[in-house]
Amino acid sequence: MVLSIIESEQIFDEAKSKSIEQDYVRWMLHSQVVAECAQKIASKVVGLNPDKSYSLGLLHDIGRQYGNVGVRHIVLGYHFLAEMGADENAKICLTHSFPNKNEKAYTGNNDCTVTENIFLENYMGDVTYDDYDRLIQLCDGISMPEGPVILEKRLVESAIRNGINEYTMDKWKSYIMLKEYFDSKCGGDIYKLL
Repeated sequence: MVLSIIESEQIFDEAKSKSIEQDYVRWMLHSQVVAECAQKIASKVVGLNPDKSYSLGLLHDIGRQYGNVGVRHIVLGYHFLAEMGADENAKICLTHSFPNKNEKAYTGNNDCTVTENIFLENYMGDVTYDDYDRLIQLCDGISMPEGPVILEKRLVESAIRNGINEYTMDKWKSYIMLKEYFDSKCGGDIYKLL
């Protein structure tokens, strides 16, 4: 099941009211930009539902409602939404940061427990991506709190903030392939849609 736009916005608003993170405004603005970009791109791609894309984008970082968390926001968001029965939204929480299906490519603080890391590794090993996973990965890669940007700007901004590792270049190549994939699906440059 995927949550409706109304349900997603209610959950998002509740997270805003209970967020304990000082910088909650940044992740929430980023999430709204991801949702809007996903909706616009999906409106031009045969087979993608713009409303579903908006819902998936809006809640992709919902695990950040629990405070200043690193990679753990992925697992926390997954469990939060899975408990509601929103399995498609929950899946996106786990897949949005890994366009190359390599959980080791995450940079920044790995604050997961051993059990959570094992869960994430097993999940990523078994999951099959669809175009919704790919779309939210791309939109996450082009969305800043201030609005959409070119992919390279966001990748560099993230590298400055979180660092890089030996898997970063492969991850960046995967993002570039996603951009080309959706350019093709839309019949032109996605930046012109945004």
